[in-house]
This record gives sequence, structure tokens and C-alpha cells, in this order.
Amino acid sequence: MKIFSAAQIKQWDAATMANEPIASVDLMERAAGKCTEWILQHYTNIVHFHIFCGKGNNGGDGLAIARMLLQKGYIATTYILEFGHKGSEDFQINLERLHEITTHIHFLQSADFFPSIEHPDELIIDALFGTGLNKPLTGISAALVAHINTLSVPVLSIDLPSGLFADHTSVGNLVVHASHTLSFQSYKLSFLLPENEKYCGEIHLLPIGLDRQFEKETTAAFEYTDAEAIRKIYRPRSPFAHKGNFGHAAIIAGSYGMMGASLLSTLACLRSGAGKVTCYVPACGYNIMQTGAPEAMCKVCGDEYISDADGLQFFSSIGIGPGLGNIASHIVLLNKVFTAFQKPMAVDADALNVISTEPSLLSLIPQHSILTPHPKEFERLFGTASNDFDRIALATAQAKKYQIYIILKGHYTFIAAPNGKGFFNSTGNAGMATGGSGDVLTGILTGLMAQGYSPEAACVLGVYLHGLAGDMAARAISQEAMIAGDIIAFLGKAYQAINGVSHS
Repeated sequence: MKIFSAAQIKQWDAATMANEPIASVDLMERAAGKCTEWILQHYTNIVHFHIFCGKGNNGGDGLAIARMLLQKGYIATTYILEFGHKGSEDFQINLERLHEITTHIHFLQSADFFPSIEHPDELIIDALFGTGLNKPLTGISAALVAHINTLSVPVLSIDLPSGLFADHTSVGNLVVHASHTLSFQSYKLSFLLPENEKYCGEIHLLPIGLDRQFEKETTAAFEYTDAEAIRKIYRPRSPFAHKGNFGHAAIIAGSYGMMGASLLSTLACLRSGAGKVTCYVPACGYNIMQTGAPEAMCKVCGDEYISDADGLQFFSSIGIGPGLGNIASHIVLLNKVFTAFQKPMAVDADALNVISTEPSLLSLIPQHSILTPHPKEFERLFGTASNDFDRIALATAQAKKYQIYIILKGHYTFIAAPNGKGFFNSTGNAGMATGGSGDVLTGILTGLMAQGYSPEAACVLGVYLHGLAGDMAARAISQEAMIAGDIIAFLGKAYQAINGVSHS
């Protein structure tokens, strides 16, 4: 699913009106109808709706929703933010239509007339400002949003919570705190970033029949990875395949006291489908690895830490870093690995921490390799960002500069590609915020690249699989009880889901 900018969404509406064809006010009617249908399905206990409208097209949506609610027999009171000028053409049309069936329309010119809404069977519908907003709220607009945020009843926002920008940061601005947000057709970038979680509540996308040709032909900087996109990437196995068809992966990981990370990465690499896996481990981890992952081969390099790694040129892919230990001597190890292995690899955890102490190593990482930092690791590598939008921009710039993939782990994990594109992942949950989860991802990515998936395909498919297995684990055992090994345990079911195998 493409994530269009506010400007592109406006063009998408225009293309729909031209090509369907459909009048703007009729497209608004369609959107309002979808919203009303959703509202009545999900708020069955509400008897009184309070609709707050601006004078733009978002307000027009709100007026149309108010009319539809009244026509279905509900009590609906409308409040219009009065600026002393006429609204948009579609707003005016819907205002006339609403005037024909109700007198419960109030124009708010000062805070003295803001309503008090406090009964549990009431609902606020926020239709003040949508994607067209391009500056922070001030004056009576800001005062009204601040007032709405003091009320104890649920708030449903249409398109975007009022005050929230679609394409850039709203940190420090007054924004409606919605319980739910009803938006149209596709995600806005602002919905996918942690800084806006407190504003959006649960986000619901309503299809309103926007032009498919425009969607297909228009390039977007970002994409949202859903099941449909994954099915296009995933490659089922040939019945005549053998283990040599699925590559030989190496996992360079582990140290005294941190062999669990190495074991998790190795098991995940095996479960992701690599034909063979060899682990480079220190001597202290040999028995752990041979016992915990008997399907993997072991190569001992060092006592308590890995001190060397030979023969790397024979592998299909490499994963390096989990539990490696952040010690100065690993600068030499990483230098040797990056120089000896010129194919893309997965770089994680302590490998990233070592690189942050010796930034010149960044330039040695093979092109199209995958780096998987958590937020603090990212900061140590590339610097701080003042907000999530800047962090996305920084990751994109660094991915271009070093020709690497950067996976920013989190809810809606973000993948910055070296060609400037970005992907947001649709799977995963807070139960995966547990030690070892990132080590599992490293193993999956390494295993996918060993099987011949391109680095980009490995990133997109790997992050999706990782999150989907986590979602299945959470449903089975809860988010709170989940540990990293549970993600590995559900990888098989995740693959089955992608392959269309039912679990009923």
C-alpha cells in the first residue's frame, strides 16, 4: 500500500473526480456515508452525537455525517468554528442541506460558547481540520481543541485528528486526542510514527473508491507492507529442491555470558529456511550451540570472545553482531569480515556498537547490507534527531550515503532503502519488546538472503515474518508472557499464513 503525501492525496481526489467521473460533493457524500456506517456499527450505545466542524472540506464531511445521523433518527448537534468568512464550496452545500432538516447548528465565535459534554452516551466527532492543515492551530481553533481534550467523552476524528499534520512533525502543537480516527483509502505518514500515538487512537481505513489507476501509476516515497505485498515477494519451494538450493549462512555471534543471543539468531536462521547454517562461536559457547541447535555446524574462534573468522567467502550470507561483545579488539574482527565478504550481510547489536566507536567501519560494510539498530544504537551510529520525521529522513539519507538498508526497529518498523524508498511494516506488537527479539530478526534476515532473496526482499519479508510470528505468539500466550524464542516457535505458522494455509 502506497503512503501518499497530503499534496498527492489532493491529486488522487482530483483524478477520481475526473476519471470516474464524480462531483466533489458526491465524493464527500460517499466518504461521509462510509464514516456514518462505521460509527453506527461501533457506537451502538451513543444517543447524542456532537459534531465539531471547520469550514473546509473536513468540516463538509462532518456536516454530511451530522445530516446522515439525523436522518437515521439520532440526536446530532453541530458546532461550526466561525472565522467570519464563507467555507469551501462543498462545505456550503452541505451546510444548506443540514439547515433543511435541523436547527441544532451552533456557530462558535468565542470560548464562552464552547459546550460542556459529559454524559457517557454522548460522542464527539472531530471534523475541524484535515490533510489541508499546514500551520499550527492558534486563537479560537487552538482554544477549541484544548477544550475538547478536557472533555471525558470519547472523540472520533475524521481523516486526521485536528491539528495533526499529515507529512511533518506536530510536536509542540495542539492536537485533538482521538479515541479513534477514521481515514480514507491509505495511511498518512503521520499515523505510522510513535510521536503521534497519543493523538490518533485506533486508526481505521475506509475504502471510498479512489481512482485505482492513479494509485498504480503514482510513485510514493513510502509504502506500507501488507499481506498482498508480501505474497508478491514470497517464493514457494520447488518439490525437487535440495538443501543446496537454499544457501549456506554464517552466524558470527556470541561471547561469554551472551551465548543466548547467538543461539536465538542461529535457530531463527534455520527456521527461516536456510539450507545450512554454520556458527562462529567462542569456545565457551561450543557446547551450548551444539546442544541448543544440533542442526547447525560450529566453528570455534577464540575463548570467551570471537577473535577471528576465516573462510567467509564460501558462505551465501552472513549475520554478525548478536551477543558479540562491545570490545576494542572487535574493530579488527569487523574490518576483516567486511573486507573478506563482499556480499550483503546482516549487521546487528554489538557489531553496530563497535562500529559506533570506529565510524570508519561504516564505509567498509558491503553495499546493500542490512543494519538493524534499535533507537539508541541508531543514535550512536548516525546522530540524534529532534522528532520521528527527522529520524526517518536521517535514516533515508544515511542509507543512500552508504548504500545500505537501515531497519529502524519499533512498531511499524521502518526500512530505509539505498535508493531513497522507505517501507513501514504492518505486523508486530508490544510483546516483542523483549530481550532477544532483535537477535531473532538478524537470523531471519540472514536466512532469507542465504536463500537468494535480494536484500530489499529479505528486509521487507523478514520484518513482516518476524512481526507476524510475534502476533501469532501474542494471540496464543499474550504479549506480556512472550519471549524471543516464542517468535521462532511461530515462524512456521507465519510462513503457512503467507502461503495461504488455514489454521482453523
